[in-house]
Formats: sequence, structure tokens, C-alpha cells
Amino acid sequence: MEEKYKKGDIVKHFKRELLTKEELKKNPNKYLYEIIGTSRNTETSEELMIYKPLYSTNCIDGVDYAARPLSMFVSEVDYQKYPNVKQKYRFEKEGE
Repeated sequence: MEEKYKKGDIVKHFKRELLTKEELKKNPNKYLYEIIGTSRNTETSEELMIYKPLYSTNCIDGVDYAARPLSMFVSEVDYQKYPNVKQKYRFEKEGE
């Protein structure tokens, strides 16, 4: 597992930066997630990050957690697509 994150860590997605104060007031946990741990795809051996959104989102409708390839989870923000974002990585620990 990428040592950067531990089970129970709260992380923020870079899109949290794009929310207005009003949006954050209405939904203070928007784009915040709890790290559950990692997993491995048994068919491909690809490592996955398992995490739980701390806000209501349809990405987990009918399931308990979300998963994303670990390589994508720890990747840097695409600054060509999001030039005004200050956060370096797609997900970072809250408060850092």
C-alpha cells in the first residue's frame, strides 16, 4: 500500500478547491473521503484504493465503498485541464 495513506485517513479530492463558500456551507463534507484500505484485482493484480465518500453521492448507490486504481488515486492533478487548482495530487490528506 502506498505509505502516504493509512486506513482511517480523511482525504480530499482536488475538486473541493473549486467549491464556493456557499456550496461548502451547504455540504461541508463534499469531496471528503475516508480511506478503507487497498485491494488487489484478482484477475489483473492491479492495486485499488478502497474509500468511502463522506457525503451523499450516486457513485456508491447500491454498494458500500468506492474503488479506484491506486496509480490514479495517487496521481498528480492534470494542470492542463485544471490550471487554477493548487493541490498537487488528486487526493491529499485533509488539513495538509
